[in-house]
Amino acid sequence: MQIQGYFDLRFEAAKDAFAELFADPQERGAALCVQVGGETVLDLWAGVADKDGQQAWHSDTILNLFSCTKTFTAVTLLQLVGEGKLELDAPVARYWPEFAAAGKERISVRQLLCHRAGLPAIRAALPAEALYDWDAMTTALAAEDPWWTPGEAHGYAPITYGWLVGELIRRADGRGPGDSIVARVARPLGLDFHVGLADEEFHRVAHIARAKGNLGDAAAQRLLKCMMTEPASLSTRAFTNPPSIMTSTNKPEWRRMQQPAANGHGNARSLAGFYAALLDGQLLDSELLAELTREHSLGEDLTLQTATRFGLGCMLDQPEVANATYGLGRYAFGHPGAGGSTGFADPERDLAFGFVTNTLGPYVLMDPRAQNLARVVKGCLG
Repeated sequence: MQIQGYFDLRFEAAKDAFAELFADPQERGAALCVQVGGETVLDLWAGVADKDGQQAWHSDTILNLFSCTKTFTAVTLLQLVGEGKLELDAPVARYWPEFAAAGKERISVRQLLCHRAGLPAIRAALPAEALYDWDAMTTALAAEDPWWTPGEAHGYAPITYGWLVGELIRRADGRGPGDSIVARVARPLGLDFHVGLADEEFHRVAHIARAKGNLGDAAAQRLLKCMMTEPASLSTRAFTNPPSIMTSTNKPEWRRMQQPAANGHGNARSLAGFYAALLDGQLLDSELLAELTREHSLGEDLTLQTATRFGLGCMLDQPEVANATYGLGRYAFGHPGAGGSTGFADPERDLAFGFVTNTLGPYVLMDPRAQNLARVVKGCLG
């Protein structure tokens, strides 16, 4: 496999580790970007981008980054907090009055961001087309009963997070949440990142497909068993209601929508650039960055059925938990996306990391491919 791009000679071992990914015949395309102290030390890509394996992965190939999008969304909301347009500990209903229904009048903005609000799923079965109807989804969430007493537990909101936090952004900023994220975060930094992709960009989007034959670790198998046998459970509803959530990745209507939990499109360069900008203070002041990265939730996740640790819209490292460490430093923060793409920052090393793949793995939290690359990068740093 021919590896394209740039690497600092100190990081040749990381370039070699990236190349080794393609020893697996199922690996289709991927990219890796690492910045240290704001300087790019790795910017690599290889493989194929299209469904049939005929189109090479290019420097400007982008793809669906799934939940890597969530931290971009949280940062946008925190900017609005910094401007006085939202308050973290104010009730959501102050800005969204309909949200107070079903005993939710005291749920705070902060609780939405750290997955403690009790709204990771909707109980009533929704039609597939509801996924693309912003008003239908926000109306359903405003009417929903919490799945637990808000603030007393946490459970990851894989898709509802986008409507919950996105609706707050929309009401506070007066424009679509994707428009707000791009205007506030991506465009000022020159990042090739989109939430609500224009049709003229579709030609450079990598087709995403699942790898076959790998059932993943115990956490992945536990969640899969639940989803196969308990259709009304919180975990199953979180990922399959509306039923189109799991089947829309490559569809034009998915790319066009502004769903800021799961359909950001970008590349490894945009992930690394985003986290580098957080580290050097371009996106948030030190107080708001401390809020973003402070532990808010820790322990058994009621949705994912494994141990998670969250700040505000970012996943914090758990060094001793094999499926929950980024593989670099204990103060690392960022977010994995479904199937393997990952972006994070390690403040101890002033390092920003982005890895993307269009070959979806089965893991619930961190993908071993990204973890291994991060560990090799760590070794290169000495």
